[in-house]
Amino acid sequence: MTTAVVLFTRDLRVHDHPALTAAVERADRVVPLFVFDDAILGSRYAAPNRVSHLLDAVVELRSALGERGAGLVVRRGEVLDAVREMVVEVRADELHLSSDVSGYARRREEALRSLARDELEGRLRVYTHEGIVLVPPGEIEPSGGDHFKVFSPYWRRWVALEHRQPEPAPSRVPMPTAIRTGTMPRLDELVDTAPGADLPPAGESAARTRMEEWFDGPVDAYEERRNLLAEDGTSRLSPYLHMGEISVAELVARVDRSQEGQEAFLQELCWRDFNHQMLAARPDLPHSDIRTQHDRWRDDEDAIEAWKQGRTGYPVVDAGMRQLLRDGWMHNRARMIVASFLTKHLYVDWRVGAWHFMDHLVDGDLANNFGQWQWTAGTGTDSRPNRMFNPVTQSERYDPQGTYIRRYVDELADVDDPHIHAPWEAEGTLLGGEGDYPPPIVDHREARARFLEARDA
Repeated sequence: MTTAVVLFTRDLRVHDHPALTAAVERADRVVPLFVFDDAILGSRYAAPNRVSHLLDAVVELRSALGERGAGLVVRRGEVLDAVREMVVEVRADELHLSSDVSGYARRREEALRSLARDELEGRLRVYTHEGIVLVPPGEIEPSGGDHFKVFSPYWRRWVALEHRQPEPAPSRVPMPTAIRTGTMPRLDELVDTAPGADLPPAGESAARTRMEEWFDGPVDAYEERRNLLAEDGTSRLSPYLHMGEISVAELVARVDRSQEGQEAFLQELCWRDFNHQMLAARPDLPHSDIRTQHDRWRDDEDAIEAWKQGRTGYPVVDAGMRQLLRDGWMHNRARMIVASFLTKHLYVDWRVGAWHFMDHLVDGDLANNFGQWQWTAGTGTDSRPNRMFNPVTQSERYDPQGTYIRRYVDELADVDDPHIHAPWEAEGTLLGGEGDYPPPIVDHREARARFLEARDA
């Protein structure tokens, strides 16, 4: 009788879970295991919003496995210790998990292989499966080898591949009964501060509901509506993709490329794989410039704090930053605007902004977050490193009635439409507003000149 342990990480689902499917097909007994990893919980990555979402997703995963005759063994501590104890307890023959690309994930996998090879003397076989990305890093490479540094050629190769088809959830998971599954921890045992008030619902069922709603119509208008800040024109699937409550393979399989909006959505899914292959090749992505501009970043604590709190005096920037604090999420167009403002108007190091995002985003992902911050800062893959968004122009174009701004910046609720994007330009416009909305922290023209001079120096 063979026994397999399935180690869940950020693949918290039962549908299209290659590691779980393989274990069920190969072994007589399957032990699902999740470890609340102290190494991660003790790091800055363990932001309250993300840990809260994670905990709820793990609770639902346990329920989904219970519906299939199994359960979820929950442990807390070091992953290697928890796996060692479990495989010894159940006399496991195999360990299955999803491969991942971060430096930590790779070290974890190597430690598990060393455990099987050295401590267990080869009695445990370790198998990894592609459950995190669709196209694994290294499967497609540029003609010169290594990895892709530009998105367009990567997209052409990626979209031409025959992609993996999603697998159904197993109808039954044959778990042995005499195992202590463990108690689910409380949130306050995992983090010290409370999460945001308006976080998205967590778990695979919420992810699948959102997927069905998205493909039921809104996706067809994605190309034309995705940048409109006040509309629900984006999928909002990013938290579920990050935690693995839905698989990228299942989303790609649903796309109809004959529809313009769906083709554009497919490109965004490709961006996710692109960023992950970059992180795989550049483990220092969260720390080091991909293409350095030799910036001498300013250290202006007051400006940084104003940006973090949504008090820059630029309404669209402040709306985005307050959405982040309230919802643990931010519209992608707003992410680009606020990131450009920090790195180019204020000329502050992109790492400051990227880690502030990681402190609050439910979908905070090492590959996507840091890759896109570097793109916007001009230290990454953008072919126009000095690209600088004008926050007023962006606001007028993508929030013409100021609906998004009023949703998050209460002080501007009574400002009329023509002045909502640049209230300082009309004397007395703010008199009817609530509170004391600040004047612009920096003049756009002066900031642009300063930035270009710094980059040219």
